Amino acid sequence: MSLGYLGLIIGALIAGLVYVIIAVVVKMSGTGWINKVMPPVVIGPTVALIGLSLAGSAVNDVFSYGEKVQFGISSYFVMSSNIWVSVACAMVTLVVVLLCSVYGKKMAKLIPFIIGILSGYAVALMFTIIGLATDNSSLLVIDFAPFKALVADGVNLSTFISIPDFTFVKALDALKDFNFAYVATVAVAYAPVAFVVFAEHLADHKNLSSIIESDLLEDPGLHRTLLGDGVGSVVGAIFGGCPNTTYGESVGCVAITKNASVITIISAAIMTVIISFISPFVAFLDSIPGCVMGGVCITLYGFIAVSGLKMIQKVDLEDNANLFTTSVILITGIGGMSMAIGKVYITTIACALVLGILTNIILSKKKKKDEDAE
Repeated sequence: MSLGYLGLIIGALIAGLVYVIIAVVVKMSGTGWINKVMPPVVIGPTVALIGLSLAGSAVNDVFSYGEKVQFGISSYFVMSSNIWVSVACAMVTLVVVLLCSVYGKKMAKLIPFIIGILSGYAVALMFTIIGLATDNSSLLVIDFAPFKALVADGVNLSTFISIPDFTFVKALDALKDFNFAYVATVAVAYAPVAFVVFAEHLADHKNLSSIIESDLLEDPGLHRTLLGDGVGSVVGAIFGGCPNTTYGESVGCVAITKNASVITIISAAIMTVIISFISPFVAFLDSIPGCVMGGVCITLYGFIAVSGLKMIQKVDLEDNANLFTTSVILITGIGGMSMAIGKVYITTIACALVLGILTNIILSKKKKKDEDAE
């Protein structure tokens, strides 16, 4: 049995409620135990792993139109003319982001990604125009299909303003098939996912805390951030969005722009919601080539990885206990350890974090003996 959109809403509601319950537990128990279970030797390599695990995605975007071939134990992109164009757009985007971040004035330093994306898009547009004029398909980097779909029915109000199909409206038809047995099935599938994402929530907030030099687990408090994630998942699912989670890309933006203002973030969120109803802007976003985003993501994912490595700087890696804990996290994570237990999927980050915590706990007695001896 499947309830379609209604099933998705129920699943998101359950996941959100699990987050709310975890928030209540954290509020009652405090966060001291988290710092003991996940000290810098655990959280540092985990944060680095978040960035490193995304590296392949950034590189694949740079070579958006490429064919990858296997040669021995390694694989390579075959450099044809269309791949060179893709790489050129990505490199322009990357260089502009770097120059704006390092040499730019106040405004340029605040929006290096926007300037970089626009620059990369301009180069891609130039290649595409030349490709259309010369009938050279290898230069057609931008797909104008989103704009064509926008004006397919003529120019009218809907061309400029679009109202999405809210999920809860589509779910109404499935209410007639609703039963509590199905809810139990969905709960078994979705509830454990919330616990898995909880691990990434902690890692991202620890990372952000190190960037802004303020412990977010204490102020505003882990229970509040968890509550925000839970409520966001519920509301987002009802109105057609995905269940909410923390994103390393957002942490990378804060690290590069040095702007962690709550007012700025709230203003940006409101503006994002408003402009999402403006059809031409949505079409523009849909038309941004993957290679342009790849150039941006190289810097974003790199900052995440480096932020984690900065945490490890404070760890004594001459101590074998710390060395093994770090090694277990990095190798299982980079190696891609993930698993499906029934209908529950445990991500690579979650697997590496859990193994790192267990390794640290097992070896912590040895560390404590050494500290006592000293």
